[in-house]
Amino acid sequence: MFEQAAIAVRDEQGYAKLHAMIDAAFDPRDVDVLLNRVTRAKLRIRNYEEILKRGFLGKDAIALYAALPVSDQGLTRERYLRLVEKVPGELRQRYFKAYAYY
Repeated sequence: MFEQAAIAVRDEQGYAKLHAMIDAAFDPRDVDVLLNRVTRAKLRIRNYEEILKRGFLGKDAIALYAALPVSDQGLTRERYLRLVEKVPGELRQRYFKAYAYY
C-alpha cells in the first residue's frame, strides 16, 4: 500500500497565510468567481503557476509563494490541485473549458 511521506513545513507562517488565501478562493461561495475569472482568461484551472501570476488567488499570493522553500511550494501546489478536484460536479460542468485537458 502506498503511503506518502510526511514532509515538514519549513516556513509555517508564510505557508499558513498562502493556504488561507487559497482556501478562501475555493470557498463554496467564492469558487464560482475564481472559475469565471480563469475561464475568461482562457486558462486551465490546473495551471497553478499562471493562475498565481495573474493574481487570481490574491495580490500577496505571488510574493508569499516565491518566499517559500521549494518543499513548501510543492506542498502548496498539491493542496491547490486537491482543492481543484473537490469543486462540485455542477460547477466543473459549467466551467468545462477550465477543466478540459485539450
